[in-house]
Amino acid sequence: MIRHLSYCVLFFSLLKVSAQNRTYCNPIDIDYSYMSHYAWRGVSYRSGADPAVVNYKGKFYLFVTRSHGYWVSDDLGEWEFIKPQSWYFNGCNAPAVAVYKDELIVLGDPSGRAAVIHTDNPDLGDWETTYSVIPIGIQDPDLFVDDDDKVYLYEESSNKWPLRVVELDGENMFIPKTDQKDLFNLKPDEHGWERFGQNHRSDIDPYLEGPWMSKHGDTYYLEYSAPGTQWNVYADGVYTSKNPMGPFEYAPYNPISYKPGGFLTGAGHGSTVKDNNGQYWHFASMPISVNYKFERRIGMFPTGFEEDGQIYVNTAYGDYPHYLPEVEVPNHKHRFTGWMLLSKDKPVKTNAVISGVKQNVVDEHDSGYMLAQEDPDYSATQVNDENMRTMWVAPNNSDSLYLEVDLGAVMSINALQINFQDFNAKVFGRPDTLHQQFLVKTSLNGKDWKVSIDQSQNMRDQPHAYMELAEAEKARYVRFENVYFPNQYLTIAEFRVFGKGTGRPPSTPKSFESTRMEDTRNAMMNWKPVKGAQGYVLYWGIKENRLNNSVMIYGQNEYELRALNKGQKYFYQVEAFNENGISEKSKIVSN
Repeated sequence: MIRHLSYCVLFFSLLKVSAQNRTYCNPIDIDYSYMSHYAWRGVSYRSGADPAVVNYKGKFYLFVTRSHGYWVSDDLGEWEFIKPQSWYFNGCNAPAVAVYKDELIVLGDPSGRAAVIHTDNPDLGDWETTYSVIPIGIQDPDLFVDDDDKVYLYEESSNKWPLRVVELDGENMFIPKTDQKDLFNLKPDEHGWERFGQNHRSDIDPYLEGPWMSKHGDTYYLEYSAPGTQWNVYADGVYTSKNPMGPFEYAPYNPISYKPGGFLTGAGHGSTVKDNNGQYWHFASMPISVNYKFERRIGMFPTGFEEDGQIYVNTAYGDYPHYLPEVEVPNHKHRFTGWMLLSKDKPVKTNAVISGVKQNVVDEHDSGYMLAQEDPDYSATQVNDENMRTMWVAPNNSDSLYLEVDLGAVMSINALQINFQDFNAKVFGRPDTLHQQFLVKTSLNGKDWKVSIDQSQNMRDQPHAYMELAEAEKARYVRFENVYFPNQYLTIAEFRVFGKGTGRPPSTPKSFESTRMEDTRNAMMNWKPVKGAQGYVLYWGIKENRLNNSVMIYGQNEYELRALNKGQKYFYQVEAFNENGISEKSKIVSN
């Protein structure tokens, strides 16, 4: 009960602030670039991956693979794209970025052979090269500048080679000062979360990728990602050391950034940044794999360090609305607003659905997780199933198109998220003409409508339009009316309504059990179904008061957890949730 009261107190205190968004919802709402890798096959898709975020002079700069520029933000909420004066012709690939003295330095040439570039004016983007190509084949680089201004380069993206480090000479064109040193490789036979495939069920050798170095106190935290960017279990782990060159020790609480369930899955190849209030945030790649297996988005999660130095990334309810950094909360680890999902699986209707048109995708079932394309269902029921890979597709982009959801009862609405998708789009690169225009109307009775959100004049490109209402509204029916959509077929992957129902939260799950399996990388959890529960969140960790990892589960009262480390004792707990709130947690069990 205390937990739910704290949500209420925080919510009512926010009614006094301005109508500007005080919250965000993953995936972060930026104008993701269209990729051109498969233009020759006519496959158009947006993607954003491998985020490198730094705090430079109080502003945040977000660098993303192949985006032909980067984004800047004052508050981690509103992001503006910067098209730099000079940049990589083909876009940077898995960029490394750091603050060196009074400049930003970047390394990310797609060729893997490059010189460091630098600028003291990233808003203009007059990047200059140091001309000295680092004589190392570099994949997924990370640049780290220590307190003494020494510069280190970490790199690797392979299912064969270990992660490596080399010190660079910042005073002499960033040429190597030392030999490259091997640090560590993956050990999937010991670390369950490092196993390849959907839900860690493949015997293919996993990929070690995406290093990112953070320093907290006198400890160096070398983050890395595994097992592969297209899987729901893509995650970040960490090794620690007292020296940036190592040796490094595997953290027993790994992985640190892990999100195998819910609306958006995966939370790997990330970066960790400190905001202007001294709190940490973790940005990560999240696969959606609709048009191509490497179609990805960016997620942002509250992050920090426990008293003994353990790093955490809280992904619980990680694709529901969370409070932005400027909103004071009792505990930074818990920034979830308490606004629940009201629209899942509710009756929905529209006035048009496409038929007889095949989706043009790069279909690689054997090597990436994508839904089958045979006899697809593009009906309106696909827009609220909490699956980013399914979608409603209209036969055109007419301004007469609508989508209407019946919440089933009058509820309190706080925010909405409209996730548009690209169905047979013909866009490549970054045209500056993209935008979506629409109205969102609400009604108590389905007859008398009120315009709650007016985006009819919007000129921003918002593929994941997240809109927070200035004040909560009471409504039963929510209606999307199209005004303008830039592609031939209006397509919405998910229409999500957040707020609170008027009923009771579910009761605490009973008879919660956990059985460690013969292969101790796995454990089976089960509990009695809870009446009225929409789903469950399962937590685990290596200390009873530190269950920092979690998974959101819909439609089942059991879960096989395949992300454990051999030789490590774990503690587990589960809670139920529905549109009215969250239950108290179950008893803690261990094995």
